[in-house]
Amino acid sequence: MTAIFALATSLLWGAADFGGGLLTRRMRALTVVVVSQTIAAAVLGVIVVATGAWHTAEPRLWFAVAAGVVGPAAMLCFYRALALGPMGVVSPLASLGTVLVPLGVGFALGERPGPTQVAGMIVAVIGVVLAGGPQRGGGSVTREAILLTLVAAFGFGAVMAFISAASTSVTGLFLALFVQRLCNVLVGGAALFAATRRGTPALPEGGMAAVRAALPALAFVGIADVAANGTYALATQSGPVTVAAVLASLYPVVTAVAAMGLLKERLRAVQTAGASLALAGSALLAASG
Repeated sequence: MTAIFALATSLLWGAADFGGGLLTRRMRALTVVVVSQTIAAAVLGVIVVATGAWHTAEPRLWFAVAAGVVGPAAMLCFYRALALGPMGVVSPLASLGTVLVPLGVGFALGERPGPTQVAGMIVAVIGVVLAGGPQRGGGSVTREAILLTLVAAFGFGAVMAFISAASTSVTGLFLALFVQRLCNVLVGGAALFAATRRGTPALPEGGMAAVRAALPALAFVGIADVAANGTYALATQSGPVTVAAVLASLYPVVTAVAAMGLLKERLRAVQTAGASLALAGSALLAASG
């Protein structure tokens, strides 16, 4: 089940990133984050009330609070790094954080993967990096871009580690994800408010009408993202964190394939090779799990 939940995570995150990327072409990234996470929080609130999940509140919920605070900060660093440096360098480097931090947690907890799993991890990680289309030559990468990317990478990995530790039951997971989303909205909303105070418009061209028209897409992004967090937590609860982290990190491959299929973007040879390696590595991990 670990492999199934983790692969579902990569599909959901990849789809959410693809949808979010399309939306940020029309409106500010912070607006996309705040609105999509507000919708997700509202849906989770209904689920929490319907299941009585608030009765499962425990000290572990502080991990959900940490995930909710760290997540938006990491995303802001990531977007800033993309604005400063080549996407082909920033994106693969940032995605490594979703592997390395949970792997470190798994090893700290005493997990020791077998030879087949280690081989699968190595192949899959190399594939994920190559699928991002790492650039050779071209524009230089500033120290600020590298620093912001490393902070974002650590933040993304920390969110995965925090959310997997935030609950021990399915109903508890609903509550943890709800708390995480509330914190996302609060932190993102504060950042959006600060930006508007500096004169940056919060609404896209077309105002609230444009936001209302994009609500279905925004809802999809928010719900897919929260579902991915949920399936990742279930993956870590049903098996080794080391396996779940690597399989869940395949989401850049999903995003790249979606762009190729729906937007007719062409993958470079290195990206095609990376996607193939990532799938091969995931097959090894799934077979060994």
